[in-house]
Amino acid sequence: MQPRATPVRPDDATGQDRTVAGRYRFDRLLGRGGAADVYEALDLRLRRPVAVKVFRPAGLRRTDAQCGEEARLLARMHHPGLVTLYDTGRDGSRPFLVMQLVRGTTLRRRIARGALTTAETCRTGAALASALAHVHGHGVVHRDVTPSNILLDRAETPHLTDFGISRRVEAVDDAPEDADALVGTASYMAPEQALGRTTGPAADVYSLGLVLLESVKGEAEYGGTPLEAALAHLHRPPVLPAGLPAGLARLLTAMTDRSPEARPDAAACARILAEPRTAGHVSTPSAAPGSRQASARPSHRSSRRSPLSRRSSAGRATAATLVTLGLIRRANDPSPSGM
Repeated sequence: MQPRATPVRPDDATGQDRTVAGRYRFDRLLGRGGAADVYEALDLRLRRPVAVKVFRPAGLRRTDAQCGEEARLLARMHHPGLVTLYDTGRDGSRPFLVMQLVRGTTLRRRIARGALTTAETCRTGAALASALAHVHGHGVVHRDVTPSNILLDRAETPHLTDFGISRRVEAVDDAPEDADALVGTASYMAPEQALGRTTGPAADVYSLGLVLLESVKGEAEYGGTPLEAALAHLHRPPVLPAGLPAGLARLLTAMTDRSPEARPDAAACARILAEPRTAGHVSTPSAAPGSRQASARPSHRSSRRSPLSRRSSAGRATAATLVTLGLIRRANDPSPSGM
């Protein structure tokens, strides 16, 4: 007979000396998100360290649904660039997930120490793009690819985490038109996300492009308040820093194209990022400093203009209004977990 589980108090700041399901002993709090708390714990049965994500009981049905969906998505996927799901359960009224513990830091904290080199950026990006290709191959869209949701182990190998707001592609397609409004992190969401439209795998590619651009620049491309960041995506394209290798500049330009149809898929991004010449290891013509001209794009797209770039001023005003309303609605909801 299993020992009785000790419930985790919502105000417990350390989690020490507490056990979930009579099996997972909490050692320390790793972080708090909008929907859950994540602890480093010890699996007493297998004697291995794990990460336990405990959801807050904001609404029983909603919490159960969120935890259950994240567990089902994670259980379908196995990739070196993803955090592995080990177990699920319930602690009183709070469902929890038990996952692989990645010892290290987040990409956000790594960038805060200084920009990555182009070689480091390409190596990190290739691994993440490969993980996204695996995710998309299983019919899932992550919808929140950010530096905070990327864990770096002690060898600086990246692991994509937090599938709390991810959805199956068919579920996204069947959702009401405004169901996706402002779901995600404003500074990294694709233009179609900012407009509350249906989001597919191309939105994850756009977000990854911004993450890689931030890695090499050392700062986020779209900052400010959520409203300012969301509007900025619609008003101007990202600005590439001077001196980027031509291959990397072309790829980042394509990944952050305003039109989802113009972006390469994640598998293509992984292949290009893995090529030594993309990081500048092979002599190539240098990209124009800070340029996003047509010459930086693949030749078959050089004459294309995205639908968003052809908007009239009235259309842009309408888009801004939609985003503003979406942000006001979103401000009343808890933010998705950053863990």
